[in-house]
Amino acid sequence: MITFKSGEIPNFPFQQAVKKPIPIRCIQMQEPFRVETLEGTLEGKAGDYLMVGVRGELYPCEKEIFEVTYEIVSTSGDNSRQDPK
Repeated sequence: MITFKSGEIPNFPFQQAVKKPIPIRCIQMQEPFRVETLEGTLEGKAGDYLMVGVRGELYPCEKEIFEVTYEIVSTSGDNSRQDPK
């Protein structure tokens, strides 16, 4: 089994990849929080995001990572993306 150390990127011929534009649900938390995730219990700080993944799993996302990785596409009560009746 190969072991990789944090901060040491191996000299492999890595490919480039871009995340698929799959909408997820999120909310920016105004207080510290704790969430049970698939990897165990994790904590988020005030300002971090609570995310709901594509399989309904909950997980925290640091505000700084969220801001470079995600873009808000709608807000609660925003009906602009619904089909007109």
